[in-house]
Amino acid sequence: MSVYHTPVLLQESVSALCINPAGVYVDATFGGGGHSAAILAQLGGKGRLIAIDRDEDALANVPDDKRVTAVHGNFRFIHNFIRYEGYDAVDGILADLGVSSHQFDTEERGFSFRFDSDLDMRMNPQAPKDAKLVLNSYSCEDLERIFRVYGEVEHSRKIAELVCKKREHSPIRTTSELGSALETVLPKFSEHKFLAKVYQALRIEVNDEMSSLEKFMPMAIKSLKEGGILAVITYHSLEDRIVKNAIRDEISSGILEKAVRKPVVPTEEEISQNTRARSAKLRVARKKVA
Repeated sequence: MSVYHTPVLLQESVSALCINPAGVYVDATFGGGGHSAAILAQLGGKGRLIAIDRDEDALANVPDDKRVTAVHGNFRFIHNFIRYEGYDAVDGILADLGVSSHQFDTEERGFSFRFDSDLDMRMNPQAPKDAKLVLNSYSCEDLERIFRVYGEVEHSRKIAELVCKKREHSPIRTTSELGSALETVLPKFSEHKFLAKVYQALRIEVNDEMSSLEKFMPMAIKSLKEGGILAVITYHSLEDRIVKNAIRDEISSGILEKAVRKPVVPTEEEISQNTRARSAKLRVARKKVA
């Protein structure tokens, strides 16, 4: 599991769930299974875990354990999945919104500019829309919006224009072709940081991440038992804002209460061991008991 993905805020997020050994829990973003393994370690024979992921590669990591049910799908449909498995509500839900190390480090998945590879970026390889489609068919106006809103990239209009100019001559199909198209706007000494924002924007669009998260939050809250806990790990301001606002609105309506006062962030030790944890925030809320 550690080779596939190193789980972030592992102890903090699983501890926040206050595991009931006979309870029912959902790992809404199974990934490498690190969080699930920690949950299973605290479940007894009557406990159950539903593991959801839209990437079939991830579900290959699901352990052969009668307490675990694997679901291939988008976590935006979490309430439907839970009902289909025969439960009206569950004791806890955990979601780690980060891209897995496996996805970043597998060259042919196209998530990273570290490799000269096909521009794919689909979390579900069966989905019809990949990064090539976005780059080669979206209007310049839509591309500018994606880079500006999802990547918060400087000179987003110029980036969109360069992409549109490049594709007039030939389609942009690989990471190196995208890098070549943007060569004139890459800032000296910080080109990796710049490209990371561009790739984040494309990945969010390809996987419809913001819309999925907006659908997930109310359905996850609806799926909790009274006293049930929702723990969500975010990695950038866009998704953190969605999670924070959804929790705040349900607190205002009397449905939720904060289970921890402030977002939990990784220790310096964890960041030194896993640099991908550096921007993580864990927010935890509990469904009120009527």
